[in-house]
Amino acid sequence: MCLGIPGRVLELRDEAGLRMATVDFGGVRREVCLDYTPGAGIGSYVIVHVGFAITEVDEAEARRTLDVLRAMADAGETELGEPLPEQPSRDRRPRPVPYRPIGSGAAETQAERADPPAKGTP
Repeated sequence: MCLGIPGRVLELRDEAGLRMATVDFGGVRREVCLDYTPGAGIGSYVIVHVGFAITEVDEAEARRTLDVLRAMADAGETELGEPLPEQPSRDRRPRPVPYRPIGSGAAETQAERADPPAKGTP
């Protein structure tokens, strides 16, 4: 699965013949190659995958996508190498609770781990 993260272009420059930019991902800044998005300029929002801007998006779409990524536990951290900074919530809806499968150890108590039930008992 590929993950593209939206970011806002802050600075442009030429490095060894490549169009490079500093891009802000909601508080995390990274160097990005803009060669695949020739129309992107300062203030543009781009979708970035593995250091390359692959398409442009509008600001509203970029914000919606960043909000979804913040709601996903590790998506931003996996792609960017650090977590996205928290943004103040615009509403008071509760955040989703992480899924923990039965038998993962997450729901077991210390007593259950220390004294498992005997074989043949439910």
